[in-house]
Amino acid sequence: MQGGAGLVVVTVVVVGLVVRRQLRTRPVRRNGSLIAPAVLGVLGVLGITFGIASVVKYRPLTFLPIALLVVSLAVAAGFGVVRARTVRVWRGPQGEVWRKGTAATTVLWLASVVVHGGLGLWIDHVAGAGMLGAASVYAYLAIGLGTQNVLVRGRAVAL
Repeated sequence: MQGGAGLVVVTVVVVGLVVRRQLRTRPVRRNGSLIAPAVLGVLGVLGITFGIASVVKYRPLTFLPIALLVVSLAVAAGFGVVRARTVRVWRGPQGEVWRKGTAATTVLWLASVVVHGGLGLWIDHVAGAGMLGAASVYAYLAIGLGTQNVLVRGRAVAL
């Protein structure tokens, strides 16, 4: 399997697992909702490091791909903010707080991945070599999921 195709398969699996988990009714925990974004964040730093190395191996890294990468990560946070509003949060009969994503949560996840795919292709195009855009997918997922989870936890605390 080629590198790009392998990345697509892994991304589809990871996003599928994230969406599946979000559609399940589960308790809001103090730390649990930050573990997945932290793991994805570590993978994201490694991915971006690999992406930069894959570009500079052939040509200097210019301002535009880096600017587009920053825009991409800001878009991830924006999607996280919007998705957080689609997650149902309620207090159970024993006082525990529960969460469950909705159909809108799923649609926004899919839209988010498509947007990152487009931005990733644009980043790789303007970089002229390497896989910086494609390799930033884990950082994108970490920021989007982390933003969403922090906001959902904030809503849970407010109940």
